[in-house]
Amino acid sequence: MRRRRGRYASGDQAQVTPLIAITIMLVAGVGALIVAVGGVLADRTVARTAADAAALVAAVDTDEAAAEMARANGAELVSILRNGDQVEVEVRVGRVTARARAEATRHRMLGPDGTHPAGPARSPTSAIP
Repeated sequence: MRRRRGRYASGDQAQVTPLIAITIMLVAGVGALIVAVGGVLADRTVARTAADAAALVAAVDTDEAAAEMARANGAELVSILRNGDQVEVEVRVGRVTARARAEATRHRMLGPDGTHPAGPARSPTSAIP
């Protein structure tokens, strides 16, 4: 029977080294995947916010103003589709795109003649006799 020298036999040490190397590669791969997914999720949030803002601006202003709003929110305006008072915009942030819709509406509280249905506005003190 052979006697072992040291803590590990020479064959055991040769088996541990590849196992440690594989573990390090797996941890690095999972870390890289987490960073990539986090970046995509952040871009998606920015794209949604920029699309919403650009759609609201496009509904009441020009295409140039909508493009400027998209840029101010960190996105690139890809397209604007208009259909009457409705507008749909598409923006891009990195590889992520987002769409949003908005509609330009007039103040719904006004009657057909442009006045408030309840009559002219009164201050609270004017109701006191």
